[in-house]
Amino acid sequence: MVKVSKTPVRAVGLAALCALSLAACASNDKKPRLVYEERPVELLYATGADRLDRRQWNQAVGYFQEVERQHPYSEWSRRAILMQAYAHYQSNDYAEAIGDAERFIQLYPGNPAAAYAHYIKAICYFEQIVDVNRDQAATGQALAALRDVVQRYPRTEYAADARLKIDMVNDQLAGKEMTIGRWYLRQGDTLAAANRFRTVIERYQTTSHAPEALYRLVETYLTLGLADEAKRNGAVLGHNYPGDIWYADAYRLLTSRGLRPAVEPASGGGRGIFRLPFTRDKDKTVTPPQAEAPASAPSAG
Repeated sequence: MVKVSKTPVRAVGLAALCALSLAACASNDKKPRLVYEERPVELLYATGADRLDRRQWNQAVGYFQEVERQHPYSEWSRRAILMQAYAHYQSNDYAEAIGDAERFIQLYPGNPAAAYAHYIKAICYFEQIVDVNRDQAATGQALAALRDVVQRYPRTEYAADARLKIDMVNDQLAGKEMTIGRWYLRQGDTLAAANRFRTVIERYQTTSHAPEALYRLVETYLTLGLADEAKRNGAVLGHNYPGDIWYADAYRLLTSRGLRPAVEPASGGGRGIFRLPFTRDKDKTVTPPQAEAPASAPSAG
């Protein structure tokens, strides 16, 4: 005969609830404990800031979310949105960080701290740029977001850093065009290759890939029988990069065909500076929005 337990259902439910609570506390919970208790906004915010200092990004997000939930119309709530964006960025949760930044921009477009929101959004796209041999969707998004920072806030420190990163992004995009152009050359599709190299000269002429792109145009135009175009691009290469080895190669190629560009190759030059496939720094360089922190935050206690 099976013995039926007489333990009340309510007691079983309470026991299960306690077990779940203990399990959540025992595990490495990503949310702060007792987060749903009503607490002073200053204490919630300061505790979140303390978790940031300890690099406990997920717990920091939990406290700043509670600031928003419990005090949605306060000044602290506005600050907490940016702090969430920063914490998500630090934990490499770029989608969430971009979402936080966009939410801040939508709610407070005229606020001075919107510059930081635009900047951290751009940096999140920038740090997702991958090797030139893969899809460059994030590269295009990064370029658009960085240009937006420069256009909106041209005299800020964010714009100064964005300009430097725009150069790196352009170099990445030029490298992608060069990779495709070289592939077309290997496949024998000379005309398609020439179009790719010409794109580099027209759109990314200040990047480190420009000397090679000009040389490849000399090479492809000679293959296509367009001697005048080959000679013209060789002259442009010699005028702008007289000491570059790419021009020395182009000069030898042209003279071997009885053609001579207007500029003699300079001696002692070296090949232009070419970046390795793009990788972001392991150490984060974006600082938290200190201007948004309260002047004298209370202790986390």
